[in-house]
Amino acid sequence: MTDLGDRPVSDARAPESLSERAAEARTHPVLTIDDFSVEYKGDRVVKAVRNVSLTLGRGEILGLAGESGCGKSTLAYGINRLLKPPAVITGGSAHFHSREGYVIDLNELGGEELRAFRWDKIAMVFQGAMNSLNPVITIQRQMEDIFSTHRPDMSRKDRRMRCGDLLERVGVDRARLRSFPHELSGGMRQRVMIAMAMALDPQVMIMDEPTTALDVVVQREILREITRLRAALGFAVIFITHDLPLLLEISDRIAVMREGEIVELGDAVELYTNPRHEYTRKLLASFPSLTGERGDFIRSGSHAQNGELV
Repeated sequence: MTDLGDRPVSDARAPESLSERAAEARTHPVLTIDDFSVEYKGDRVVKAVRNVSLTLGRGEILGLAGESGCGKSTLAYGINRLLKPPAVITGGSAHFHSREGYVIDLNELGGEELRAFRWDKIAMVFQGAMNSLNPVITIQRQMEDIFSTHRPDMSRKDRRMRCGDLLERVGVDRARLRSFPHELSGGMRQRVMIAMAMALDPQVMIMDEPTTALDVVVQREILREITRLRAALGFAVIFITHDLPLLLEISDRIAVMREGEIVELGDAVELYTNPRHEYTRKLLASFPSLTGERGDFIRSGSHAQNGELV
């Protein structure tokens, strides 16, 4: 199996500017979502996602922002076909555009095809992921399980080597393979989950609140790792959070979601400097500042360049 560092990324090279990335999303999509809707059936029907249309470009970081309960996670679960009753996809479609040149209708997948697709093409880091590791199984066994399930022809030696390489890729010593989750800090457990999501070289990573419950120093380290890995490996990211200032630092484009709908979608810098929707303006104004006017939050840069936060 090809090592992560050896993968050709000529077709997934991150464009040099935000405007180029926006154009890349239109001309070289990796994921297209059209008129997608999800409802929770019950005594009262809840329309959690309403007619959402998005295009994710190859190598792009697309931020998905909005308050709790607006439908962000439901949309992510719907794309990955992870919804459970009473949630039902009531309309629309999601198509994956592989770098190999074929298109997959995600609504048509089922059974073994769907199970094989999830880690191989689209991987997901779940909300509260750092607490998702099995507490009584070592990190090595949990990581090797991915390869034994999806790459059954790999030898035990190759699986172990690959797991160590993945940990080092996210800044964790490979000796930690022998550790149990409780022996790792919260930031290290989160890095392990990101390494597991990268295991099969996916073309899309969906990250649902990946820095929740981490302190600000560890949060910034995780964000640096995400932007560095995206630049090096060329995968696209849907980054879900309620923290709009955080998205402004790392995203190429941002979609703002409210009550199940996308109310604004645009270039991250443009959205910050010239928000068009009243709800976006309220979100920006809601964050306190260390100095200056309310909402005028201070940060060292507005987006990532060459895989690093600036």
